Amino acid sequence: MWELTKAFRFEAAHALSGTTFGTASEEIHGHSFRAEVTVRGTPDPKTGMVVDLGLLERAMAEVQKTLDHKFLNKIEAIGVPTLENLSRFIWERLQHAGKLTRVSVHRDSCSESCTYFGPQG
Repeated sequence: MWELTKAFRFEAAHALSGTTFGTASEEIHGHSFRAEVTVRGTPDPKTGMVVDLGLLERAMAEVQKTLDHKFLNKIEAIGVPTLENLSRFIWERLQHAGKLTRVSVHRDSCSESCTYFGPQG
C-alpha cells in the first residue's frame, strides 16, 4: 500500500466570532494556508502510479482558485471558516480525484493544522 501527498498554498481572509482570541479573531484578518491532500492505493501495473499526479494537480488547482485571495466567510459551502471546515471543504471537492485518506490544512505562521479523514460511519 502506498500513500501520495500533494500540497497547494493559498492566501485568504476570514473573521471568526466567539473565540477566546476576542477582537483579534473577530476582525477581518488573513493567513497563508498550506493544504496537503493524501491518496492511498496500489500502483496500477501499467502506469506504476497510485494516481496520476497531473490529474490530481488539475483538480487541486480548481480548489486553490476557489480559495486563493478570497474572503472565506463569503463561501457558503465552507460554513464558519475554521481549519476544520476548510479541510472538509477541500475533501468534498477532491474526493473524486482518487482514494483520499486525509486532507490537512496548515497555518504554518500560527503553528496550527487540522486533518480531516473523511466522513465517518
